[in-house]
Amino acid sequence: MFSQSTLAAILAIAPAAFAVPAPQAAYYSALASDVPTPVAPPAVSVTDVTSHGPYTGIPTTTGALSTVVLAASIPALPANPTAHLYPSNGKLNDPEPAPYTPAGGLGTNGTEPVYNAKSDFDYESLALALYQEWIELDLFHNGLATFSVADFEAAGLTAEDRALIEFMADQEVGHATLITNILGAEAPVQCAYNYPYTTVREFIDFCQKLTRFGESGVYGFLNHLDSREAGQLLLQSISTEARQQMIFRQFDGLFPMPVWFETGIPQSWAWTLLAPYISSCPANQTRLAWQNFPALTIVNQPDAARINANRTTDGETAGDTASAPFNETVVPAVDSCLNSTVVGENCSPAVTHNRSIPLSFPGREVFFSWEAPGQAVGPNNSYVTASSASAPSFVAWVTQLNLTYSPLTVTGANTGKTIQPDVSTYAGDPAINGTMFVALTDSDLFLTPFNLSMINPHVFAGPALYQAG
Repeated sequence: MFSQSTLAAILAIAPAAFAVPAPQAAYYSALASDVPTPVAPPAVSVTDVTSHGPYTGIPTTTGALSTVVLAASIPALPANPTAHLYPSNGKLNDPEPAPYTPAGGLGTNGTEPVYNAKSDFDYESLALALYQEWIELDLFHNGLATFSVADFEAAGLTAEDRALIEFMADQEVGHATLITNILGAEAPVQCAYNYPYTTVREFIDFCQKLTRFGESGVYGFLNHLDSREAGQLLLQSISTEARQQMIFRQFDGLFPMPVWFETGIPQSWAWTLLAPYISSCPANQTRLAWQNFPALTIVNQPDAARINANRTTDGETAGDTASAPFNETVVPAVDSCLNSTVVGENCSPAVTHNRSIPLSFPGREVFFSWEAPGQAVGPNNSYVTASSASAPSFVAWVTQLNLTYSPLTVTGANTGKTIQPDVSTYAGDPAINGTMFVALTDSDLFLTPFNLSMINPHVFAGPALYQAG
């Protein structure tokens, strides 16, 4: 039995009391003639964004949100001395607080949950996630509105596929409503955006890249939230976004899930990747505290539109942003995987494709260019890129559970190269695969998924998305 009081508890997201429906009697079967119809809580107000393109005005505010700063960076500390005390022996080592209830856990003592932000860290992390939900909502609508039915069909996408993209936009309404309700009246609202694509295939490739860093951006902070309650709800929304990212990979003709684990990235990495596509926001928009790193571009980004990505030439992307989609128009028809009918070469939309020629490989030479700090970026050009790192010496490859470094060879002014490493997460799982992340750093600091944000003071430029597979 699923009672309305249970539903009310889930939806009672402080401080937005309007999200709670009026209590109803319990119901048992959707086929019963006397089942009451619950009143659905309202969704957040959504309007179609009518303006797209770069911002041309003058910012009235610059820089990230900030207050008193207590230290230049978070110090590295040893592990908590109690971290290894639990015997992990397969037995119950403490009394059970209730039948069938092992001792321990967070938020398991019967206290009524309150779904709100409980710290600045919570608020800023959730606000970043909301900026991401808003752009995804507009992006999916924009692609559908920009291209004709014939354009989609030429790219192998049917009316049913377009309906799925529209449904994914509807999902973003729910996600934006959820986070807005958690944050309250000052929650960020919709902005105007600037997209790099000019064809359906580029639109799809951009979607799979943008949902990649949106998903990974939440994984990076989810288990650090003070609000376990808000984290639970955000987990249930980001799990949906993970499905979206896989669908866009399928639409893109890529293998849907070429990794054993999805990676998490710090909030400042996600904001660095997202901000260039937000052209302007309304006055008094809630600002973010996260850092914008100098932009990093992969010059010879593997081109997923080609039968053989090893033939990718420099600059085969639609623009030079760190997550730019491939530029479909520069690929000769004879080299286009969309036009091939050969199994192992064709990349038309499908449940799965297994390409004969991988997009990248260990030992591949990868070339970079990067911007100097101090560049205006983001909404209304009101944020400024910055780095506290010294000269770059390494390329950090962040993928699955791994942080791997390779030496950076500086080849000129703001240019360099490296060799793609040969590393596995576990035997049988090449770590560098899928749509993953790279950044330039001044040291090869050892970090793991839970403390990856400690790399930030050492990031010279980036991250950028690398289309490894």
